[in-house]
Amino acid sequence: MTRRVDGSGPVDGVPGRGTVGAAAGMALGFAGWFGGFGAFLVVAALGALGWLAGHLVDRGTGLREFLDSLVRRRP
Repeated sequence: MTRRVDGSGPVDGVPGRGTVGAAAGMALGFAGWFGGFGAFLVVAALGALGWLAGHLVDRGTGLREFLDSLVRRRP
């Protein structure tokens, strides 16, 4: 699925990567400020897992297919 972004606003009702990145940065900032470094790491790890899940859903790939492709890439 490819979409073309001409402006800075949302495309088809979906916020752009800049908006999502800003929201993630603010969440990490708040976690670091109020919860300390441990909370920062937890929020960052959960954000990475959420990104991976969203990436797999966008590509229409199952987790098993993704892991198999990683194993095939190893030398």
